[in-house]
Amino acid sequence: MSRPPALVVRAPGTNRDSDIAYALRLAGADPSVVLIGDLTDRPELLDDARLAVFAGGFSYADAIGAGRLIALDIRLALIDQLNAFVAAGRPVIGICNGFQALVAAGLLPGAGRQAALAPNATGRFECSWVTLETPPSKSIWTHGLDEWIECPIAHGEGRFTCDDATLAELRANGQIALTYHGRNPNGSVGDIAGVCDETGLVLGLMPHPENHVIARQHPQYSRGHSGCSGLAMIEAGVRHAKGL
Repeated sequence: MSRPPALVVRAPGTNRDSDIAYALRLAGADPSVVLIGDLTDRPELLDDARLAVFAGGFSYADAIGAGRLIALDIRLALIDQLNAFVAAGRPVIGICNGFQALVAAGLLPGAGRQAALAPNATGRFECSWVTLETPPSKSIWTHGLDEWIECPIAHGEGRFTCDDATLAELRANGQIALTYHGRNPNGSVGDIAGVCDETGLVLGLMPHPENHVIARQHPQYSRGHSGCSGLAMIEAGVRHAKGL
């Protein structure tokens, strides 16, 4: 499959769907954007996709908590279809608000496992650039990445919290896919920036790799520094989808 079809899921308030669609096109996929309400009405739209993305932003204006209402859509109308999607080997990624939604929906470590995405330790919305490491993990989204990733964050509830036993389990299972390097912007335990499910197919992360896929997006580009792009991560997911 030369350009695998990718489904980008958005909700009212989502604002990064066009960014991830652009990144997917650069990575070699053929993305289409669908409103969550249309997907719950027609879950068969997932059948033709080889990759799914839950985009970042402020779905449903973060009413009752970040990502909670879109997670409710998933649990009530899409959970069986998404579980089947993953069982077929198709990758899923949730970025920022999408990460919050996948955790709340139970598709990623978090809900019911003494873990959650809590308000930032700083007590304020954090919007800045971060550097990420990709420790060895099961994630197909970071497979083969051997360099730093530099990209922005923009969230108020991104602090990954869990008890010591859960943290040890995630480490032992290779489910910690991304960590903050040098500066932890939100106080996440273990400097965790992203985690994957036990299959390695589902990834959630708070930073926005889709907002650093071309050199000039880096804030130091005009000074001769373009950093390490997040495109490689998107390419890894597309590469996996092409093999299906």
